[in-house]
Amino acid sequence: SPSSPAGMLPVVAGLLLALAAGGRGSAAGDQESPPGSRFVCTSLPLDAAGAGCPLPPVPMQGGALPPEEELKATVLQLRETVLQQKETIGSQREAIRELTGKLSRCESADGKSVTGTWKKELGKGKDTMGDLPRDPAQVIDQLSRTMQTLKDRLESLEHQLRANVSYAALPNDLREMLQRRLGDLERQLLSKVAELEDEKSLLHNETSAHRQKTETALNALLERVSELEKGNSAFKSPDEFKVSLPLRTNYLYGKIKKTLPELYAFTVCLWLRSSASPGIGTPFSYAVPGQANEIVLIEWGNNPIELLINDKVAQLPLFISDGKWHHICITWTTRDGMWEAFQDGEKLGTGENLAPWHPIKPGGVLILGQEQDTVGGRFDATQAFVGEMSQFNIWDRVLKAEDIMNIANCSTNMPGNIIPWVDNNVDVFGGATKWPVETCEERLLDL
Repeated sequence: SPSSPAGMLPVVAGLLLALAAGGRGSAAGDQESPPGSRFVCTSLPLDAAGAGCPLPPVPMQGGALPPEEELKATVLQLRETVLQQKETIGSQREAIRELTGKLSRCESADGKSVTGTWKKELGKGKDTMGDLPRDPAQVIDQLSRTMQTLKDRLESLEHQLRANVSYAALPNDLREMLQRRLGDLERQLLSKVAELEDEKSLLHNETSAHRQKTETALNALLERVSELEKGNSAFKSPDEFKVSLPLRTNYLYGKIKKTLPELYAFTVCLWLRSSASPGIGTPFSYAVPGQANEIVLIEWGNNPIELLINDKVAQLPLFISDGKWHHICITWTTRDGMWEAFQDGEKLGTGENLAPWHPIKPGGVLILGQEQDTVGGRFDATQAFVGEMSQFNIWDRVLKAEDIMNIANCSTNMPGNIIPWVDNNVDVFGGATKWPVETCEERLLDL
């Protein structure tokens, strides 16, 4: 085939023989050239072949062409093949240069020189790129061997780097980088150890504090158990208890934990028993900032029992200092200052113009057994309540008379919607105590 390097040589030889013979044609009917004439071969560019010398179509297999046309076609094919080989050789040169540069960098990093080996491989000291063999097949074979050699050497270098690398053979910059990295890891480890030590110390402190809290809670529980064993506050239900204030002092009192909202009407009911003289004192008082006498129920000295609202006073027709249980209820509304007083379910008195149109202020302090001169304090022993009380409830409306009667005769249990009488809402101070209260029926029998 004329397109392969091995097939080009017979064609070239035949072409040279034909040219040396003076270009004598062998086709029938051709005239011989004049004696002494000769052919001149001039190379043409590839794109000029179609304009000056149009190429004949490729002959079909089995067809015959004139010798001149066959010779022209062969020359053009040879020329094209040579150009292709030239391009191939150029590209192979660039590849070899690139591979040579990479190999030189790799070998220089390993302390070896590539110059002598490279020259040995490429013609033993000769620059084969500048003096290529004339046979294209040899060129291709040599390039193939050279590339394979380069590939083998690169694989050998990679294998050596993987198999023989050690800390001592590392470059200085890589060794320093590893040392810095190890130093960083060591510092991080020390920091983590310090954090763990701090957490251990904090855990120890928290454990000690928790142990102390646990011991305090256990002591409180033991005290509570002791009180229960003595019968103190052994309540069957949260509301079945009473507060006992046996002495007229300024330090025995009870305190309601909840406070009052703003009120435009209210009803206060409670059971109490007292025989103190003169006067039973102050069953309850409600003080707010700026007004210590916002709501007060008091019997002081030889005066009748009084209801104070915003420091305005109304005397109530109640008689409860006989040492018996009595159920009392007081209602009030801001409209015209209307009030009512009930004892043991019966209405004993009513009135008006008690702090009319004054709403009860919110956020104050509600005290059992003492009259407040300031919010939550400055008690006066002469005004202290002496006796027992229970079922202290407050509603934000005026209860009907029949509801009050049902509460008083024990036919209904109706806790206050603002202040209900429950154990966890009442604290006692100064020696005041909580005790189980008599049943409602037992209190009725005491009347």
